[in-house]
Formats: sequence, structure tokens, C-alpha cells
Amino acid sequence: MTKRQRLPRWMKMQFPKGATYSRVKNIVQDNKLHTICTAGTCPNIGECWGCATAAFMILGDICTRGCTFCGVKTGKPLDPDADEPKRLAESIKKMQLKHAVITSVDRDDLEDYGSGFWATVIREVKRVNPTITLEVLIPDFNGDKEALQKVIDEKPEVISHNLETVKRLTPQIRSKAAYDKSLQVLQWIHEAGIVAKSGIMLGLGERQDEILETMDDLRQKGCQVMTIGQYLQPSEQNIEVKEFIHPDVFEFYKEKALEKGFDFVESAPLVRSSYRADRHASLTE
Repeated sequence: MTKRQRLPRWMKMQFPKGATYSRVKNIVQDNKLHTICTAGTCPNIGECWGCATAAFMILGDICTRGCTFCGVKTGKPLDPDADEPKRLAESIKKMQLKHAVITSVDRDDLEDYGSGFWATVIREVKRVNPTITLEVLIPDFNGDKEALQKVIDEKPEVISHNLETVKRLTPQIRSKAAYDKSLQVLQWIHEAGIVAKSGIMLGLGERQDEILETMDDLRQKGCQVMTIGQYLQPSEQNIEVKEFIHPDVFEFYKEKALEKGFDFVESAPLVRSSYRADRHASLTE
């Protein structure tokens, strides 16, 4: 058994505490909701829940894919919960959120990859919370444009789909997903007039030239928002961290991404896909 690396000093995380954190935690648990905050062992859960924000995860907590970087369970998912859209919408209302992030597991077991359920969730959340802005962090729907269109038609303010890593490392990091397929999804989002967002992790063995090339690939497809964060090994079953990247390097990549034309960039060791997502919810084409 390989001993996991000790975290460097700049990777210190806020310990979850406080009345607001407890209130959010109770609402999530009482309404039987899933969040990527817990399923993905996000290091920012204390900060985000303490500010009454959360990244909700729909369609269960079991994924049909087994990406080597991800801490979400893999297996045969349960049938979609028809009551979940209503519970989620009402929970967001109780939290009094102005902006919400919704993601999901991959559902390759469903005919439309879960896109129809996605549309129902977005519609219900906006019906119950008419002034809310939404970011949806979607899977690739196996590159099915008709499936993606169901989400686009509901007009969330931001549609995010993560590349996760550079092209060379994609086959060993992402299960079934393909680099070029993900870029195509982002292009379709951009062409629909919706803010397109993507994110990558560092510390998996990528080179600087590959990271800069990934930025160019994203910009070529119209991606406006990018997140860059440090990969952390969720469990001993996941791929190991190859390197802990210094905060100064993250700042360097932020400057480069902005130079390349991104409208908004979050780049720091603890950054995750939904981190401070409300900051770019108002971007327009």
C-alpha cells in the first residue's frame, strides 16, 4: 500500500464550522440531497457551506464511469428519483440562494444520458426560485448534441463541462470521456449563446506547454471561463498526486489564461469547478 503524500503548507483548508454551515448541512440531509461537496471530498466545503452555497449533485450518487481521479462511487445507479427536482428547488429556496451550482454523476445507463431529467430540474428550480442564476456542470452526454440541447433549451446562465486534464493524460485520468469530444460539447454551448466554462486539475504529471495548449484549445471553442486547481487524491484507490504546484505557478497560469482572452479565471491550489461560481454568473456573450 502506497503512503499518501503529506500536504504542503499552502494546502491548509478551513475546518467546517458555524451556524450557517450547520444549517446548510441539515437542509441537505433532511431533503435527502447529494452534493459534490461531500461526494467529491471538496476542500472548500467549510468556506462554501459557511457562506450558504453548495454544489448540488442530481441523479444519485453512483456514477456509471470510473475516472481514476474522482472520489464519487462507481457502479449501477438507482432509477432517477422523480421527486428530486421538487426537493432540490425547495431546498434552494430555504437556503435563500441567489446563485446555485448543479452537477450530476454520469448516467450512461439512461437512453438520453439523464439530459431530460436535467431539463426538469433546471425548470423546477427556476420556477420555485424565479430570480436565481444557475450554473450547471454537466457530463458529456456521450457527445450527443440532442441530449445537450435539452439542457441548453432551459437557458441556465452558465453551462460548465470540465476537460479535467491535458490531452495526453486524458485516457488514464478520465473513463470513457474523450478530450476532443469534451471540446465539441463546449463549442456547442458557446454557439448556443450561453457562457461556456471548463476546468482542469494540476499535479497529474502535465507539462507547462500542455497546459498552455489546453487553454488555446478551450478558447478556440469559445470557452469564456476557466478554473485551475490542485488535484488531491480522494482515496488510496485513486491515482496518486505527482506534484503539488506552488501558488505562484497558479498565478502564472491565471495571467496567461487572461492574456489568451478568457473573461474570468480562478486559479489557485484549492480552486474547484464551482468555487466562487457566482462571480461570473452575469457574464454575457
